[in-house]
Amino acid sequence: MKIAVITPVSHLPNVKDTLKTKGSVYFLENGDFKEVRSLLLNKQIDTILCNPNKQDYKIGEELLNNTNVTLINTCSTGMNHIDVDYCNVNNIKIYSLTKDYKLIKNLPSTSELAFTLMLTLLRKIPQSLNHTSEFKWDYLPFIGRQVLGLKIGIVGHGRLGIYMEKYCKAFGAEVYIYDPYKSTSNVKSLKELFEKCDVISLHVHVNSETKYMVNKEIISSSKKSPYLINTSRGEIVNESDVIEGLKNKKLSGYGTDVVEDEFEDLKKSPIINGMKKGLNIIVTPHTGGMTIEGQTKAYNWAVNKL
Repeated sequence: MKIAVITPVSHLPNVKDTLKTKGSVYFLENGDFKEVRSLLLNKQIDTILCNPNKQDYKIGEELLNNTNVTLINTCSTGMNHIDVDYCNVNNIKIYSLTKDYKLIKNLPSTSELAFTLMLTLLRKIPQSLNHTSEFKWDYLPFIGRQVLGLKIGIVGHGRLGIYMEKYCKAFGAEVYIYDPYKSTSNVKSLKELFEKCDVISLHVHVNSETKYMVNKEIISSSKKSPYLINTSRGEIVNESDVIEGLKNKKLSGYGTDVVEDEFEDLKKSPIINGMKKGLNIIVTPHTGGMTIEGQTKAYNWAVNKL
């Protein structure tokens, strides 16, 4: 087995050593598209170990054409960094952590970030930081909200949604759940969630049902100008509609760990550009699962599938 490692692993205990027991390993932890393509061709790579978080390209025909790659092993539950249709047609297997429930049930890192983004928006931390960095000391512009008593809506009640619910309830929030596939739902529609809640947090996979599920129509139904949190995928929301919602005060803020075009030119991202122009937006670079504890468990698990 010839393995190309195209995601950082050097900072994780034991992962490199375990990889070396699986075959000939070529580490290109920070390579760009051209470097990865060259490695795949020159070393006749048959297996790729990857993770979406640092990629600015998609693993598809342009990268894989005329290579020997027959297996892509991603250390993630999401797979929107891989052209799954192309791989299926070309008999390239994909391993992911999507259904490795024994592992992922003990990986709360992404939900912890969602809760952190919520608190950061509610307490206006970035604005306060900018203020004090200029040696100013006025609390009035930064009066925020407390979690106790807030109505918080959670979209998707799987592993991460359940963790988010626990954190919110521990802080005294009133939690509403929308998940049409779970009996735990206590609202009937996404629209109802936007009508009721002060904060809405998204915890769903991207598919034909969820893509752009948060759009102009849904946002316009909001009655309390909620804060919106997204640690799922950028495509869950219509980003242009989110920008419009922030401008017309239908949304109070947007905290996200993902943007739709994160595998393309970030300079074209409406969300990042909106943040730079002063809208109440916080963007983190897909760091949800990026904790030492979470990565070590996930990467070792993925490597041991080889």
